[in-house]
Formats: sequence, structure tokens, C-alpha cells
Amino acid sequence: MRFLALMTQAVGKAGYRDAFERGIDYLLASQYPNGGWPQYFPLREGYYSRITYNDSAMVNVLTLLRDTGAGKAPYSFVDGSRQVKAAAAAVRGIDLILRTQVKQEGKLTVWCAQHDENTLDPAWGRDYEPPSLSGSETVGIVSFLMEIERPTPEIIAAIEGAVAWLQSVNIRGMRVEEFTNESGERDRRAVADPSAPLLWARFYELGTNRPIFTGRDRVIRYDFNEIERERRAGYAYLGSWPTKLLADDYPRRRARYKPR
Repeated sequence: MRFLALMTQAVGKAGYRDAFERGIDYLLASQYPNGGWPQYFPLREGYYSRITYNDSAMVNVLTLLRDTGAGKAPYSFVDGSRQVKAAAAAVRGIDLILRTQVKQEGKLTVWCAQHDENTLDPAWGRDYEPPSLSGSETVGIVSFLMEIERPTPEIIAAIEGAVAWLQSVNIRGMRVEEFTNESGERDRRAVADPSAPLLWARFYELGTNRPIFTGRDRVIRYDFNEIERERRAGYAYLGSWPTKLLADDYPRRRARYKPR
């Protein structure tokens, strides 16, 4: 849709504009009344209908709608009616973000990759994506919230809570290395390394904040090396996602407001 908007701006052909407007109408129609978006629409049975933060799906939608509603380039050609609807949808989406932030012992933490569309509780995605606290998707959510020009006290609290949680759950003294196993297959393993940069888990256990790893069998494990090779080599369970946020983006943007 951003590409279509850029083409509309650059070329001015009605076909590009019409396609973009159909996309806006689709996004507006697919938003749940509570403000969230499913992974697929029309709705499908299963995890496809969960409110989806996974892979920045909802954040990408909100970014486009927010900028469209504000009339920012390259979306300034959008008609006034769609601008108003897009802005209102973005407001509802931000409210949903605040409502789905998980609390533990009264403290704000972060988000799951997907939340139940009715209860808003953390929910299963695919078989290897359990209800949990996300060390990955949370980064995109916080970055989006930090872009809000005049954040409310609730938004500031959400940012501060998530950043504090991310700072508290980093993994020290471990790195992930790739190797070729005895069968000649590509594999990964976690190894001890005191000099390794900080890591974060994709999934943290609700309530304990322990890193967890789940293969296609849905069995929760606490050791990355215990899940099956296909998932170890084929999915990002450990990464450095929050590094830039914590070291650069958050300190720089935090200066715009005074946290409570």
C-alpha cells in the first residue's frame, strides 16, 4: 500500500489511487470493534483470527493508518472521509495496545505475539509460538508508541514499563552458533560465552519471565538445545532485537517527555 501511495504521488494514475483506497477500506473493515486486527481477513478459524502483533503485523497497519489520517506524505491524496476513519481506527488500535499490555504483580511488562480476540489474553499462535511475553514483537510496539507526538500519561507508562522489563530479562554469557551436524544438516546451538553480546528470548514464560522454547510438539522447554533441529535452525528463538531500542532510540526519544 505504501508503494501504491508513492506511485500515486509520482505518476498520478487513477488505478494506483483506486487500488490504495480499496486497501484502506479493507483495513478499516478488518479491524475488530475492540481495536485489534486479526492476521487474516475475512476471518479464519484458529490462530489466524488472533489479534496479531507477530512480525509487526498490527504495528505496520497502525503506522499506515496513523500517517494516512494525518495526511502525511505519501498519503496526502486520500480523501477527507477516509482520513477521518483512518485516524479514528489508529486511536482505537493504540487503545487496544494499552489494554493488551500484560501486568505481573501490578507492574506493566510487555505483549504476547498474539492475543485472544475476545478475552485479550496472550494466546497460542503456531505450535511453536506459545502464550508468552515477547522479547521481539515488543520492540516494534514500543518504537511505534515512542513515535506518538503528544503521548498521554498512559502511553508513557506503557513505554516505561516495557523498557524496564526488557532491561531486566536480557540473557548474558550465551551466543548462538551455526554448525553442520553429523548428518550434514545445517543446525544451531546455544553455547556459553562470557564475552557474548546481550541476547533476548523470543518467548518468556508468563509469571516467571524465564526464556522458553517450544518445538512443533508444543512442549515447553527451558533449553534451546532441546528443541528439534528443524526449529532450532529454522526459527529465531534468540536474538538481539531490543539492542538498538535500549541503547539509542529510547534514551533519545525519552528526552521529549518526563516519565512519571
